[in-house]
Amino acid sequence: MRRLPVPRTLRARLTAGLVLLLTLACLAVGVTTVVALEGFLVRKLDQQLVATGGRFAASLEHEARPDADNAPDTRGQSDGTFGARLLHGRTTQASVVRDETDAPVPLTAADRRALAAVPPDETGHTLRLSTLGAYRVVAVVGDDNDVLLTGLPLHGVAETVHRLEAVEAVVFGATLAVTGVAGALWVRLSLRPLSRVAATATEVTRLPLASGEVAMPAPVPETDPRTEVGRVGAALNHMLGHVGDALSRRHASEERLRHFAADASHELRTPVATVRAHAELALRHPGTVPGEVRHALERIQSESERMTGLVDDLLLLARLDAGRPLARDTVDLTRLALDALSDARAAAPDHRWLLDLPEEPVTVTGDGHRLYQVVANLLNNARTHTPAGTSVTLGIVGEEDIAGEEDIADREGMVELTVTDTGPGIPAELRAEVFQRFTRADHGRSRTAGGTGLGLAIVSAVVGAHHGTVDVTSVPGRTAFRVRLPVDPDPRSG
Repeated sequence: MRRLPVPRTLRARLTAGLVLLLTLACLAVGVTTVVALEGFLVRKLDQQLVATGGRFAASLEHEARPDADNAPDTRGQSDGTFGARLLHGRTTQASVVRDETDAPVPLTAADRRALAAVPPDETGHTLRLSTLGAYRVVAVVGDDNDVLLTGLPLHGVAETVHRLEAVEAVVFGATLAVTGVAGALWVRLSLRPLSRVAATATEVTRLPLASGEVAMPAPVPETDPRTEVGRVGAALNHMLGHVGDALSRRHASEERLRHFAADASHELRTPVATVRAHAELALRHPGTVPGEVRHALERIQSESERMTGLVDDLLLLARLDAGRPLARDTVDLTRLALDALSDARAAAPDHRWLLDLPEEPVTVTGDGHRLYQVVANLLNNARTHTPAGTSVTLGIVGEEDIAGEEDIADREGMVELTVTDTGPGIPAELRAEVFQRFTRADHGRSRTAGGTGLGLAIVSAVVGAHHGTVDVTSVPGRTAFRVRLPVDPDPRSG
């Protein structure tokens, strides 16, 4: 059996509860009035039967061939009055009054058993006769030690009760309909402050609270604090105030950190470049340099180069976080992918580098240098974290092809770039934070060279600055990074 639908909203539940309670009340009133009326009418029949004194049934105590002296007495008897005489448990006579005359009543064996079962206690009993229907009868002991039964039909009582039931059904139905509509309007009006609270809470859930400056919604209008809705609204306003303060402090802290990272990166560029230049100059000295000194200078040069890359990456992230606009040029992604893959093949000839490009060039509007950095970082990530012999495929899907796919039909105006490798995959616990800064792979991804942990963070930041998206799916034997970029991003959005 199907379960009945359950109202889910508070308004629907209150309205349904009100209608249900009123329905139960109407049902109780209806049943009570019907039972009371039926009992009252039956008692009136019993009083009428007792008042007749059984005259009609007593007149049946005549001989087999009645004459004018001993004919049944129908005077003053209601039409439909039933009379019967039983002698030694057997029905000898049974008649009914029709138009002030008596008419014999044919009885079945069941009728005779029902008549014989009525006790002569001068109280009313209900029985049903096959030819007459339901009757209320009273049995008394006659002069000849026989049992005399007198009865009146119950169809009048049934008609009155049914009429009352019909009237109650119409009145109660109309009452429930009007009450349901009025109750729904009243509940809706009463819960309007709660609806404003829910709307404000819903608006808060749509805010990007993770980072950046957040404009909190307007507080809920003040209502009577003595009501439950008023207390909920006041509590929500206090909570929004605390959340707003916390977000403002968080944003201020983030701004200070960004400024610090940008300033530190900017200030470190000169000394790092100086150290690197002096190391290169010392290595070019024409004189004899001891082996330990040359090794130390080579290490200084190597680490200064690594630090230069780290400083440049930090400075780039700080500028992207600050919302510095990027160049808006027409970028040929196909040419960019060819150049990036050629550089990757030269850097790692022990990998198998593949291209999957459309026949026609794919272009987008954006910063070509930064988009090249995205592709290069993804290829470098695949080279660094996969063993020799791994196949790495760089693919591009144009706007026409991506718009025709069923699962991304809402991505019209987008192009897709993918980097897929056949390496060991990314551990499940690392996938959620793979685009965060200074995230490094554990031993589940073999490493042939060290990394700063900023490559994929730069990918995410640059793609986000172009109003695109980047995600990753990974299982052992297949890891795929997917970048989606708008063909012509709106510089005013985001």
